[in-house]
Amino acid sequence: MSVALVVSDVDGTLLTKDKILTEASLNAVRRLGKAGIAFTITSSRPTIGMRFLVEALGIALPIGPFNGSSIVDPAMNPTEQHLLPAAAVRRSLELLASFGVDIWLFTNDAWLAQNGEGAYVPLEKRAIKAEPNVVSDFSPYLARACKIVGSSSDPALLIRCEEAVRNALGSEATAVRSQSYYLDITPPGHDKGTFVQAIAERLGIAADAVATIGDMQNDLAMFAVSGMSFAMGNATDDVKRQATRVMASNQDDGFAKAMDVILREIGGD
Repeated sequence: MSVALVVSDVDGTLLTKDKILTEASLNAVRRLGKAGIAFTITSSRPTIGMRFLVEALGIALPIGPFNGSSIVDPAMNPTEQHLLPAAAVRRSLELLASFGVDIWLFTNDAWLAQNGEGAYVPLEKRAIKAEPNVVSDFSPYLARACKIVGSSSDPALLIRCEEAVRNALGSEATAVRSQSYYLDITPPGHDKGTFVQAIAERLGIAADAVATIGDMQNDLAMFAVSGMSFAMGNATDDVKRQATRVMASNQDDGFAKAMDVILREIGGD
């Protein structure tokens, strides 16, 4: 099978747990380009948290922030943007508050938090290289929400919260965990899978010519629409079971090793 496009998740996949882009990963992307294989990224990250990766990796294709519910060109201009319905935002905020998790709201260009001292605020600041705007009330931003996040150090609680949000909102929003400590709520009908399909269509290639790589439940949508899928070694067992191959962890250059497989066995490196 020939691979013409690779689409990668970011956190837990392309980056180490310390949010470092290793030299091996950089070299792997360069080698893809030399072999004529297109490359781009999709992530639960907001647009503002992906700029440095676009620059470092020399990405020329659109990228997919907010779990692929937005499509943004390499200059960070949205070419396709979907927002959460205001009623779904309001209900999501109520549900997340009832579970006692920290809540963030992201617009295309801002990160809003009510608790600037939340447990995962320092991690998010380091990851996306941005500061939160601390607000007392999310109400003025309901009509601009690209993503809502509930964060908690209790993974079991977050799983219950995910189920409650899905049951309450149904088709009004997509609720899926991007990390064991993050629950993302994004616009309905758009996910990493629809992003992969949009980029494949842009390039005029079939789904069988796409390889995807990720580590979390939000990556399963792109696994389902690609010809080849790689799960990272740090992925949970349910994610690994739905990938065509399992690689090393993000701490052991699993991304670069997956690209080696493509280049050696498929891309003809």
